[in-house]
Amino acid sequence: MSFESLGLSISLLKALSDQYFTLPTPVQKAAIPAIIDKKDVLGIAKTGSGKTAAYVLPLLMSLQAKPGIKNRHVNILVLVPTRELAEQVKEVFKKFSQGLPQPVKTLAVYGGVSINPQMMAMQGVNVLIATPGRLLELVEVNSVHLSTIQTLVLDEADKMLNLGFQEEVNKIIALLPEQRQNLLFSATLSADIQNIHQVLLHEPVIVQIEAEEESLDLIKQVAYLVSTEKKGPYLRHLIEHHQMEQVLIFASSVHQVDAIVHKLLKHKIDARAIHSKKSQGSRTESLAHFKSGKLRVLVATDLMARGIDINDLPFVINYELPRSPKDYVHRIGRTGRAAATGEAISLVNASELHHFEVIQKKMGRKVELIDIERL
Repeated sequence: MSFESLGLSISLLKALSDQYFTLPTPVQKAAIPAIIDKKDVLGIAKTGSGKTAAYVLPLLMSLQAKPGIKNRHVNILVLVPTRELAEQVKEVFKKFSQGLPQPVKTLAVYGGVSINPQMMAMQGVNVLIATPGRLLELVEVNSVHLSTIQTLVLDEADKMLNLGFQEEVNKIIALLPEQRQNLLFSATLSADIQNIHQVLLHEPVIVQIEAEEESLDLIKQVAYLVSTEKKGPYLRHLIEHHQMEQVLIFASSVHQVDAIVHKLLKHKIDARAIHSKKSQGSRTESLAHFKSGKLRVLVATDLMARGIDINDLPFVINYELPRSPKDYVHRIGRTGRAAATGEAISLVNASELHHFEVIQKKMGRKVELIDIERL
């Protein structure tokens, strides 16, 4: 099936061609025609499956049919859990809206930065991508009006609800017109998603793309049994021994992320931290440098993983294991993307062994565990 068969306009097909998109992914095949038909959609598919383009393309097409809006009255609202995801979604809208007959203005708003530039930028916005808290702040000062929203999108809804945005999301929904299209996209179908789906969606088209087992085949997994006090030195050994020029490291807390970066820099290994305590400017710069290859090591918490989407990332290291087996799969899935192979390395101490067994059981894969004391 081609993009041409999905009902997209000639302008959008040209934009896809210009960006070297050739064939739609499974979630795009199912979701794009339903969204064009103005149906509500519940899309469940793993991160990296093309969910963002699955709603961006048909929504841009709908804006070409109904471009006119009153000032500060938005057509499309996309709610996201993190600043990084807001910027990522904005870039997808901008990429595919280039060259459209009717210009589309897209804006991403989030906390952690001054609200004043965002207030001024609201003039003539068609597509607003927002974290819930900042959106409510903008509503309170009359910088944006939600009474003309044609389509509401909840992107990464599983993370959004896990992070406790439910109350804010409910307040936002109460401000929207009753007659609208609702699109809910999530990596998992949790109890929270089921609950909000029943309240939010009207006779939705349900698109559930099972995670392909073979997708993990592109990722070489290995774990090292190493004591807590030796994790730092062994991490540096791995980076230098494997001559890693681009590696993403995950740790469980802001404090641990900062400690890892401090030790790496002390040993002349170029590294930066990305977590919720960093300023937006710092986070954006670190991610840009890492994606472009200017930064050798990026150390992140799980919260930041949703905004890190990099093709051909060769290495991911779990300095500590995540609490959830799903988060483990999400972490290592940052590598082995777009048909490129990658390596995922986990540093496991004795107290984490049982949890690592649980992760392997849930994943359905056995991971080689090497005791560094026996090397």
